[in-house]
Amino acid sequence: MHKNLSIYFNFSFVNLNLYKNTFYKFKQLHLLANTKMAVDSVLSSPLGPPVCEKDAKALQFIEDMTRNADIIQEKVLCEILSRNANTEYLKRFKLNGANDRETFKAKLPMVTYEDLQPEIQRIANGDRSPILSAHPISEFLTSSGTSAGERKLMPTIKEELDRRQLLYSLLMPVMNLYVPGLDKGKGLYFLFVKSETKTPGGLLARPVLTSYYKSEHFKTRPYDPFNVYTSPNEAILCSDSYQSMYSQMLCGMYERKSVLRLGAVFASGLLRAIRFLQLNWRQLAEDIRDGSLNSKVTDPGIRSAMGRVMKPDPELADFIVEVCEKDQWEGIITRIWPNTKYLDVIVTGAMAQYIPTLDFYSGGLPCACTMYASSECYFGLNLNPMCKPSEVSYTIMPNMAYFEFLPLDSARDSDLQLVDLVDVEVGKEYELVITTYAGLYRYRVGDILRVTGFHNSAPQFHFVRRKNVLLSIDSDKTDESELQRAVESATQLLKDYNTSVVEYTSYADTTTIPGHYVIYWELLVKDSGNSPPSQVLNECCLLMEESLNSVYRQGRVADNSIGALEIRVVKSGTFEELMDYAISRGASINQYKVPRCVNFTPIMELLDSRVVSAHFSPRLPHWTPERRR
Repeated sequence: MHKNLSIYFNFSFVNLNLYKNTFYKFKQLHLLANTKMAVDSVLSSPLGPPVCEKDAKALQFIEDMTRNADIIQEKVLCEILSRNANTEYLKRFKLNGANDRETFKAKLPMVTYEDLQPEIQRIANGDRSPILSAHPISEFLTSSGTSAGERKLMPTIKEELDRRQLLYSLLMPVMNLYVPGLDKGKGLYFLFVKSETKTPGGLLARPVLTSYYKSEHFKTRPYDPFNVYTSPNEAILCSDSYQSMYSQMLCGMYERKSVLRLGAVFASGLLRAIRFLQLNWRQLAEDIRDGSLNSKVTDPGIRSAMGRVMKPDPELADFIVEVCEKDQWEGIITRIWPNTKYLDVIVTGAMAQYIPTLDFYSGGLPCACTMYASSECYFGLNLNPMCKPSEVSYTIMPNMAYFEFLPLDSARDSDLQLVDLVDVEVGKEYELVITTYAGLYRYRVGDILRVTGFHNSAPQFHFVRRKNVLLSIDSDKTDESELQRAVESATQLLKDYNTSVVEYTSYADTTTIPGHYVIYWELLVKDSGNSPPSQVLNECCLLMEESLNSVYRQGRVADNSIGALEIRVVKSGTFEELMDYAISRGASINQYKVPRCVNFTPIMELLDSRVVSAHFSPRLPHWTPERRR
């Protein structure tokens, strides 16, 4: 362990001296030997040659963290248990001040959100006693919600902003190893906030990204030539999604030749921005031509900020009209922003189904998935951000929380044995369990991760899925990843018709006898004269069934307990309306993800009102009895 590693562990130094120790080493070496060789030895990294001194310190930080992962994990747990020893929750389990792993593992159970809900509700109602955390709960971070609109409240404390900022500060130093020259331009990012709500006890409840964007950490962030956005803070911080999107798109157009990277939090958010462009390009061009902002944008902060950006530019307006009026949207991103080097969006997990549509609009630009985080905790980063989406792995940073892993095969046993961070095995899948500074102890996040390797002693994980069964009619159980594979398999039949699935969701229709799976598809038909005929969509139903598990197919073929799978094709724009509905009920535009299964009546009524055609599997899928061993 590095003799001064504790300086990385003490987050009181994060804001002003994030990489103090590494900088000291650089300065010391420079004074001892002011030669290019000495400097180069500091500005080197096993990850690759950094482009500047600041990046060198960030990369050295990653190296120190990952080399000493187990030691840091032990110290993290010790600090969490020591500082929170007198909380009501830890006293309940009679740790008696113990802060070692053995006592922790022996006495504290794994928990879910439902287990903690009574304590969380007390805090939300105004109880300020140390229930979960010795540090005051500063606010609640809301989850992205479920199909029924329920949102979880995750407690957080002020210092968590330091940890989030720390992880953000590592992203560009890693990206600079793979994409040169990012300091020569800007990033066009569609970032949004949501208006906060308050709990009965007066605490703010808001999405984690809203919390970060509205913090001084973001608003007063120091200038960094590698991390400059086209959008002013005023546009990002406007809670009206139309005004925010409009002004961010306008800024991106004015600086279209300076844009080197384009992104949003999730792939769905970036596609929403492209859809916004399709609907509003005429007004955007008119504003650019006149140098005056659309009267629909009334936010004073935005109008003031845009006044510093906007000027009459007839040439740019003519260009926007020429590009957009042809209604040829393939490659639109690189035609409007010709210097874009990559898309910065999450396309792992359920977001993977957006990749073909992103390829269509971007002309095949690479997608970078840079970090892994949630409302509960920020976890780690991708040390190879330009890899293929299917190969994305995240390296867990051991200073963010205390991490344990529940092997999936043991989740069915009565004795659940958790594995420490450094003891996971390559190739195995685990459910993530976390203990945080903010008062979550052995909390089951619900993410299923597969170990793909290690960077030094820190494991790297591929995000597999959320641990949730989506569809079930009888004894069958279909999860999110299985449903996605079935959709991907069926869409192969659409390639001959230059058509792809833009979006999908599902539900188990038990009003029929027997019940059956219903899959809603929104299609992107690139050649209206060659759209897929009904019989092809029927075959898509069958191909989905062939891709589902044997229990499902047995129910279809032998037990007659499951009816024929149905695909309902909905009108273009339906899933955008679904998102608008979710936002109107309190979901965050940043965190919103299309639910892969719905059972909330208003959502189902919205979907059914947009159906243009319905298709059923034309025959039974293949199934044969499994051999017994």
